[in-house]
Amino acid sequence: MFEKLLIANRGEIALRIQRACRELGIKTVVVHSEADREAKYVRLADESVCIGPAPATASYLNMPAIISAAEVTDAEAIHPGYGFLAENADFADRVEKSGFVFVGPRPDSIRLMGDKVSAKHAMIEAGVPVVPGSDGALPDDPQEIQRIAREVGYPVIIKAAGGGGGRGMRVVHTEAALLTAVAMTRSEAGAAFNNPEVYLEKFLENPRHIEIQVLADGVRNAVWLGERDCSMQRRHQKVIEEAPAPGIPRKLIERIGERCADACRKIQYRGAGTFEFLYENGEFYFIEMNTRIQVEHPVTELITGIDLVQQQILIAAGEKFTLRQRDIVFKGHAIECRVNAEDPERFVPCPGRITNWHAPGGPGVRVDSHIFNGYFVPPNYDSMIAKIITYGDTRDQALARMRIALSETAVDGIQTNIPLHRELLADARFIEGGTSIHYLEEKLSQRH
Repeated sequence: MFEKLLIANRGEIALRIQRACRELGIKTVVVHSEADREAKYVRLADESVCIGPAPATASYLNMPAIISAAEVTDAEAIHPGYGFLAENADFADRVEKSGFVFVGPRPDSIRLMGDKVSAKHAMIEAGVPVVPGSDGALPDDPQEIQRIAREVGYPVIIKAAGGGGGRGMRVVHTEAALLTAVAMTRSEAGAAFNNPEVYLEKFLENPRHIEIQVLADGVRNAVWLGERDCSMQRRHQKVIEEAPAPGIPRKLIERIGERCADACRKIQYRGAGTFEFLYENGEFYFIEMNTRIQVEHPVTELITGIDLVQQQILIAAGEKFTLRQRDIVFKGHAIECRVNAEDPERFVPCPGRITNWHAPGGPGVRVDSHIFNGYFVPPNYDSMIAKIITYGDTRDQALARMRIALSETAVDGIQTNIPLHRELLADARFIEGGTSIHYLEEKLSQRH
């Protein structure tokens, strides 16, 4: 087991990784920007290293600074959390070539799954169902592009091969709009991801967003840890997640779960990962794989009793992977609300000083957050400041506990999206379960 691990991230995930390390008896090194000097996890760390000024490009995305921090503190491993450099194959490469252990998949796995076209090919080979679409990147020939779109059937969606986070996508309903959309997406993709390749897929009208959590040891052992429903989204950003997904037959979930575990064995995947699917009319369609821990991992932890961050560390340390599929038992229901420092009406970030923070408590309530009274939310990073997670024997109980938790939560000094969460927890369609990925956008568009 490692004696010392460096956490190359910030916010609630930095604190979450630190807690997992402390429980395993591992010393932690926290790297931070000048803006995060006063953070709770920086104060709690065994050692901390300032790696640069506030902008992420000068700090959390500064590979040489992070590796230097690991060298000067004698850390053995680097955990990237999520976001920033977590899915950067070049960073994973540099970490390993510098003599440290990267807590995550091998660089080649990150590369394979990071490119949407190669990921799709790998999934087809592994027998995982994918969205009908072009066989790889779109060619330059305009007539060939039109032929592919006709074959797939309108509406179609044009996507950047190197894209992610909801960027580099365009829906096309008619052939007349196709070639312009392809040209625009190519140019955007080149600018945003340094890769102008785009591909085309069938656009599903009302799908749900369902994901499967996996753990694998990079040799031949892999398990799947149930599904999460992440359909409550705004602009492709998740707002509420839950596990298990309401209203999907267990047989279908088990079948897709087994295929995901099998795919991990085939590509010799190592660590924690998430297969993301669109689900419509009883069918699953693979869209991408996240080669890291997810923001919403707590809901899976609560229904399985397995600490996913500790598992990542144990696998990276080369400890024997003892989990078997028969050991994974699903019990109860969990829901997570992402609390963002933002205007609940206009969704613009609202950084600033928190004058009062009261976290909810009680049976079945978990709060993952790095904030405290007097904490200053910096304007430089993602606006998420907390995750409120509730657990119950049934979905109804988890919902009831979330309503109570939201009513108890107080964040003063800044605005948050808690009013939106309270509204959604009283929404008849959400209470019923099974809303599509477009539901929240449509609901918000009716406000004005």
